[in-house]
Amino acid sequence: MLTTNSPLHPAWVALGAMTVIFHIGLIFYGLTPALVSRPIHMALILPWILIFAASTPLQRISGWVLTLLGVAACGYIAFNSTSLANQYGFIYGDTQMIIGVFLIFLALEMARRAIGWPLPCVALLALAYAVFGDHIPGQFGHPGLPMQSFVGTLTIAEGGLWGKLTGVSVGVVAVFVIFGAVLNAGEAGRGFMNMASAFAGRLTGGAAKVSVISSALMGSISGSASANVASTGAITIPTMRRLGYPKSLAGAVEAVASSGGQIMPPLMGAGAFVMVELTGTPYTQIMAAATLPALLYFFTVWMGINAYATRHDLRPIAASEQPTRKEVVVTSLFFAVPFAILLERIFVGGYTPQYAASIAVLAGVLLLLFDVTLTFSFRQFWVRLGEAVVTAGKQIAMIGAIIICASLVIGVLSLTGLGVKITSGILSLSGEMLWPALLLTALACLVLGMEVPTTAAYVICVSVAGPALSALGLEPLLAHLFVFWFALLSTITPPVCGGVFIAAGMVEENWLKVALKAMALGIGLYVIPLAMVANPDIIGLATAPLSAGLYTLKVAVGLSAISYGVIARRAFWLRTLLVIAGLLVIFWV
Repeated sequence: MLTTNSPLHPAWVALGAMTVIFHIGLIFYGLTPALVSRPIHMALILPWILIFAASTPLQRISGWVLTLLGVAACGYIAFNSTSLANQYGFIYGDTQMIIGVFLIFLALEMARRAIGWPLPCVALLALAYAVFGDHIPGQFGHPGLPMQSFVGTLTIAEGGLWGKLTGVSVGVVAVFVIFGAVLNAGEAGRGFMNMASAFAGRLTGGAAKVSVISSALMGSISGSASANVASTGAITIPTMRRLGYPKSLAGAVEAVASSGGQIMPPLMGAGAFVMVELTGTPYTQIMAAATLPALLYFFTVWMGINAYATRHDLRPIAASEQPTRKEVVVTSLFFAVPFAILLERIFVGGYTPQYAASIAVLAGVLLLLFDVTLTFSFRQFWVRLGEAVVTAGKQIAMIGAIIICASLVIGVLSLTGLGVKITSGILSLSGEMLWPALLLTALACLVLGMEVPTTAAYVICVSVAGPALSALGLEPLLAHLFVFWFALLSTITPPVCGGVFIAAGMVEENWLKVALKAMALGIGLYVIPLAMVANPDIIGLATAPLSAGLYTLKVAVGLSAISYGVIARRAFWLRTLLVIAGLLVIFWV
């Protein structure tokens, strides 16, 4: 019997359907004012974060109160959008000030309940700097901001809470989250696993390689390393353990493979769409630029598995456990058809990514009518559709809460000029040399990424470090890709490594052992961003495919040598020589 806390309670299915219809509808309504669509987006997010995810009676009661007040505050912004736009970010009267301060508090509380304290703490520090920064002496102080202007810019103008980042969450990210939720509600996940098993299951280390392929495919639509570990890992980790793989290796393979989903086109989680807005680069160009580096990453993991095969007996999956050819073909249709429609509409039809995704969502919904035996079932269709809209609602809310809170930080950086000052600091510390600046940026990404989600870490880091890297001659898109990759480091790098923690729990192994093997397998995550800077042609697949391919091949050779040098059971002098040779090939040849 369904309770009000059940994910498939009619109330949550109805809210999920409302969320899906609103966000897909925006694509077809025509131009909707930002001060209408973005507050409604936040209003739809509130129940999922504050009520659905509540775990105690107190959280539930406070969640209801905050949701009702929050919906009223968002409604005030949406209904008065025209007059508020004419105030140009300046608050008039106590009522508007109370609403503005409450909306800022609500954004912080949403993020806290969604992902914990770290990101709200960063935002609180930024807000405190905006309020008290005029008391800071020297170049890092600022002249001071009138409260009416400061709160107004963040809450009643197209900046702060309703800025460009929130626009990306509303207009682009949401529809791709819906697309992923629809695929996951059907048989696409099984299709990923079956195709991966058919392709790699009989190779040496086959179970690990199946994990790499399936996690790359699944991760490209889920956009979450942790969610990917939990979903594909539930199948791949027991398979690896059954074949005798060491616990630490089984966990490491899944953690590393799942982390790479966020850099794997065509979807790349939410980061690609944020990058579109921040760089002004078309989505198709970002997808093309990201393809070869992503393939290099998974190639490096693949070679690492081969290297571990020199130390352990990494048996393939038995033929009896392999899916039949018919199973592979039938289940692959559940993801191949929507993906084909998505890509055809973008590259051949010339439509926007969000419009193409909405058409692909329709195809995915129709496929929910069938199971793996292609049996037609209306009853199962409604269950799957309910699961899809609830999952979409939850995931849109999670990403939206992160982006709205991060928007506060970006708003403060813009209002106070702090971003420019930090950029100047990076240039000064690096002696205005590119490589020291890159290392400083990488360190900042690693530290920030340990505490906040990848997308938020990328947005904050690139806002302050991106201009410095561009000033030192790095192309803007390359700078953004560099920062985005290094924002992923924390998924496998101690002391805080979310993907490793989950995988270690699933294999019941010490997390540090899993992390050390994950860092060795995922060494491409540390090297490839630097290799992109040293060999910028790698991201030029759309403009110079031959040159991009040749440089990719060169880097692949170097990464293979490094991977074998770090992992393989060989004499120490030979392993050292391999690592040095690999670095020389990548950075100097």
